[in-house]
Amino acid sequence: MSELTYWVNGDFVPASQAMVPLTSRGYRLGDGVFDTERTFNGKLFKLDAHLARLEKSLRFTRIDPGMSMAELGRISEETLGKNLHLLEEHGDFWVTQTISRGAGRNLLESGTAFVSVIVEPLPFARFAPFYSQGVHLVAPAARTSAVSGMDPKLKATSRLGMVLADLESKQTDPDALTLLLDEQGNLAEVIYGNLFLVRDGKIRTPGGRAILEGVTRATTMELARGAGLAVSECELQPYDLYTADEAFVSTTSYCVLPVGRLNGSPVGKEVPGPLTRRISEEWNKLAGLDIAEQMHSYAARAQAAAQPATAARG
Repeated sequence: MSELTYWVNGDFVPASQAMVPLTSRGYRLGDGVFDTERTFNGKLFKLDAHLARLEKSLRFTRIDPGMSMAELGRISEETLGKNLHLLEEHGDFWVTQTISRGAGRNLLESGTAFVSVIVEPLPFARFAPFYSQGVHLVAPAARTSAVSGMDPKLKATSRLGMVLADLESKQTDPDALTLLLDEQGNLAEVIYGNLFLVRDGKIRTPGGRAILEGVTRATTMELARGAGLAVSECELQPYDLYTADEAFVSTTSYCVLPVGRLNGSPVGKEVPGPLTRRISEEWNKLAGLDIAEQMHSYAARAQAAAQPATAARG
């Protein structure tokens, strides 16, 4: 497997040689922000929208990246270009921009920001099975902290709370996606994604107070409304998801996945449901490819590549 190339604080380096200073506040304190896009057929999707959200995170955290979002966009495109010779091998990519405040214990004397752009293969094998069988959502005891803690609209590198919530749900089911509730017990979001449910032909999704307002979420809502479907943002409880006609989740990597179960109980009358299939078809048109088919194809490649190694060990 050929090595990927990253951009790290001004230099292009092989992924294995990319380093972060141990004194970096991003490494020591999680004092940083990031955003991530995916490619379709090797082209970055909605880069400007992701960079606009990143800029809001920078303004909120008072981190000066030392460059404009236009310049960071150019660097992101150039970093992707350094890796496009690996497109056939990997299928498509994640591209992530990460910016931390810099080095030093003194917050007001932390120095120049540390900026990186990395390219990673999309995890096709992770998500491929869920397009047909639906994903299992597990709601742990941990809640989002929209009022008392870090605002979830901030896409920060400080994510230990999410990690612990994810660990709790995966001890129930290693393949589950973690569903977070807010402080009042309302549905909020899945970790790294957003939630939609359908009842009586209408699509509903939690409002923006306790969630990261996903670019994929906004695109999904635009596609649904463009297809003549009703979409509303409102407070929703676990009851609404347990009793929904169908449900799906959205995020950058997999775009749309149907929900099959919640805490072990079936969700929906069929998986995927008719509106989930319709939204997926709209996504395929926008992306210019069959997203689920690409996931299955590259998941099968990865499985076939792993078989000789497995056989050799046996």
